[in-house]
This record gives sequence, structure tokens and C-alpha cells, in this order.
Amino acid sequence: MAKKNGNGEKVKSMESWIWNAACSIRGAQDASKYKDFILPLIFVKRLCDVFDDEIDRIAERVKSRTKALQLVERDKSIVRYYLPIKPNDPETERTWDVIRTLSDKIGQELTDILREIAKENKDLQGIIDRIDFNATTHGQRDIDDDRLSKLIEKIAEKPLGLKDVEPDIIGRSYEYLIRKFAEGSGQSAGEFYTPAEVGIIMAKIMDAEPGMEVYDPCCGSGGLLIKCELEMEANIKLRSKDKYAPLRLNGQEFIASTWAMSKMNMVIHDMEGVIEIGDTMKNPKFHSGNLLKKFDRVVANPMWNQGKDSLPYVSDDYFINDELERFPAGSCGGKIDWGWVQHIYSSLNDKGRAAVVLDTGAASRGSGNKSNNKEKNCRKWFIDNDLIEGVIYLPENLFYNTTAPGIIIFLNKTKRHKDKIYLLHAGKEFEKGDPKNYIPAESIERIVETYTAFKEEEKFARLVDKEDIVKNDYNISHSRYIQVNDAETYRPLDEIVEEMQKLEEEAIAIDAEVKTILYKLGV
Repeated sequence: MAKKNGNGEKVKSMESWIWNAACSIRGAQDASKYKDFILPLIFVKRLCDVFDDEIDRIAERVKSRTKALQLVERDKSIVRYYLPIKPNDPETERTWDVIRTLSDKIGQELTDILREIAKENKDLQGIIDRIDFNATTHGQRDIDDDRLSKLIEKIAEKPLGLKDVEPDIIGRSYEYLIRKFAEGSGQSAGEFYTPAEVGIIMAKIMDAEPGMEVYDPCCGSGGLLIKCELEMEANIKLRSKDKYAPLRLNGQEFIASTWAMSKMNMVIHDMEGVIEIGDTMKNPKFHSGNLLKKFDRVVANPMWNQGKDSLPYVSDDYFINDELERFPAGSCGGKIDWGWVQHIYSSLNDKGRAAVVLDTGAASRGSGNKSNNKEKNCRKWFIDNDLIEGVIYLPENLFYNTTAPGIIIFLNKTKRHKDKIYLLHAGKEFEKGDPKNYIPAESIERIVETYTAFKEEEKFARLVDKEDIVKNDYNISHSRYIQVNDAETYRPLDEIVEEMQKLEEEAIAIDAEVKTILYKLGV
């Protein structure tokens, strides 16, 4: 327990430093504006300090840092990342000192250094060499040399070497910084950050085993993949094992800057993963022959309620004629939430499981509508084929791009309870936060323990027979099956709107029928 508390203090100290560094160049309210500069610099500081640790290790044998550097220059494979940054006096100066002592044309010099590092390390190409610290907008530097010098000096305050900070601590601090940037990024935050508590719940329930392949088709900053690995490692340590195969992490991200962020996040956590860049819905990069590659676990938080405004190429024909046969349930209409679920299902192997975060409306839209609703038909296909293991209804105001609560839908190719769906209402499991609510640790444990046991609990969780779901026209919203309050007070807004539209349609039909009768009566 003492070690845990010690680590907690180290994390808090690291978070405080890392945020102060971000705020040093302008102020907390504007720090998110500079995330594209700050994140790579902290990343490079970690690379520099780890490189120095490796040089020191070699120098212990050859009795000189100068000789150690010469050996590394002759055989760059003996270090994980080779940094072509040469201090004037390797015996007394560290690699970061070269950056710290830049004084003239700092933005251009720093940009050149990062490009040289990327040139020497294939894995870093497109990650750190895409940032231009000398960039201008309308003739003004995006970050001038004075602020840049200030930021470099602030980052220099903390050693980030292997002996100074464990990968998990610097990784958690890096994720903290990503979250803080998300708080200041408004609507765009959902593109790269899923609340940590949601990711932890998903990772714990997915319970990936060593060596498994895990996939996120819209991986953002990589947080969901990383949490799967961290949770697996924690479980292995509880079994007192020190030798195990890491998870094989795979992801794809559409936005270039976010893709770079996910690659940096992997390295900071001392993890390796294959992260591809591109639009997964249009051009998925993970193939096996003419079909999608299959994975043991899939975790994802796709953008909610995407339509033709953001994906103009999506149409009914697109779903029907997909060459990779990803969409067995067909077109999902104007919103492609269930298009993502189909892609994820098609990416699972025969024993695969998935956890997908969606808007609450995806659980109920189209139900109760007598017309042929495509989104409901997709949901119906998954229910009829008994692929949905469970649904967790989340608290409101967790996500940075919406106040809506969201749900996690779990798919399982080998589910335990046939023809049943486990529904869990976690809407009250939160603490008020600023600016967002959060799920405390004890609530995370309650949610995970209850779900994994499929325990039924009044006002919280219930195993629902498929027959009941069919009677409710394939609506899997918690409000239909779990009475949270003494009276049903809170219901998803989409469900209420859907019901109002249905009532309005019925009223119009009745009105027309009455007019026809009156007309026939000559009234």
C-alpha cells in the first residue's frame, strides 16, 4: 500500500510539473492552444533522457561517455532510439542541454533537430518531424522564440530518464496532459480523448490475456489500447508472474496530428503497437487476404452520430457493396453508429469480444416506428443473432464533446447467457467535477464486479430476456427495463423525441381519418 501511495504522490508531482510547463508559455486558459508544441517537446525530453541512460550504461563498460557515443554512432542498433544530438562535452553535458542552450533562431533550430531525429529513426517519422516550431500564421509566429525558450527551460526542470520515472508514471502524466488539453478544446476533444474511467471499465471487462491482439479502429490518442495493456499487466502481477507476452496493439486514426499523438503516447508508455493512419470506414488498413484481419479484442469510441456531412461517401449502396463484407446487417440509415458496430463485429475472431462507446440514442432510435427504420433493423440483426452481451448506461457529462451520458455496448462471440442481454444502469455512479463529472474508483469497481458476475440488482442491473426486447421493438435502452427511481423520471432525450414524433404521426393519421368520416357524413 505504501508503494501505491508513493506512486500516487509521484504522479501528482509529475502532473503538476507537466501542467505548469504547459501554462508557462501563456496561461492555463490558453495552454491547449499550444498542445501541438508541448506534447512533442515533452516526448523528445523523454527520448533524450532515456538515450543518456543508455549511453551511461555503455560508458560504465568503456569508462567514457565520449567512447560510448562513438560506439553507438558505429552501431545504432544497440540503443532503442538513436539521437544525432552531440553535446560539446559529452562527459559533462547531457543530450537535452543541446536543446536547452539554443539561443538564436530557436524555432528553426529545434525544428531541424527533430527532423534529424526522425530521419535516424523510422518509427518516429511523421510523428515529431511534422511539427514546425518556426511556423507563422498571417505573418506572426505561432509560438515565438521567447515563449519557446521559456517552455524548454521549464521542461528541463524534471529528469525523465529510466531511473527517474517509470513508464507508467510518465505515461499517466502524459495522458493527464492530453485530458487537460481536451478540457480546453471544446467539441474537438472527442476526436482524441475518452475519459480514463470509461477506458478502465472497458479494459477490465475485456480482460485481455497475454499475447492477444487488440484493435481500435478509431484510436485517437491511443488511450483505450494502452489501458488494455496496463490492465493485463496488473492482472499478471497479481498472479506473481514476471514473464509474459505483451498484448499486440493495433489501431487506426484519421486525423494526422492525433495519429502522431497516439504514436508518442505508445512510446512514452514504453509500449509498441501498429498504428496506421487513414479513414477506417472508407479504407481499413488491417487486412487478411480479401477480408478484414480478425482480433481477440476490439475497443473503440467512434465519433457519435456521424452522418453524410462528415462522411459524404456513405450511402445504402456503400454498406451493401462493401468489398470486405464488413456490414452483414446492411445500411444503418442517416447515422452510422451501427455501421461502426458492424465493422467492429467483422473484425472479431471466433472467440472475440468488443466494447464500443456510443450515444444513448443508438440503443433506441427507430423502435416504436412502424416504418422500416434502417438503424433499428441493424440493432435487430445483432439481437436476433444473439451477439450483444450487455449494455452499460454511463453517467452524464463525462465526455468532453457532449453532456450526453453515452453507453458501452459489449459484443461477445461466445456469450454465456444465450438469448439474454445484460443491462446495467451506472447513471448515478459519478462525482461532480470541473468541468466534467468523473467516475470514482469505488464506482468503477462496483460497475466491473457487477457486470462480470452478471449479477442482477434492483435499480442497477438486470438480465433481460430477448423476448422482452422483441416486445419492445428491439429497444435496449435501460429505461425500458430498469426502474431507477420510484417513478420513471429520467429517459434518454432521443427516446423522448422519438416517442413524441410517433404520437404526432398518430395524431395526424387520426385527424385525417376523422376528416374523411366527416366528409362522408356530409358534415
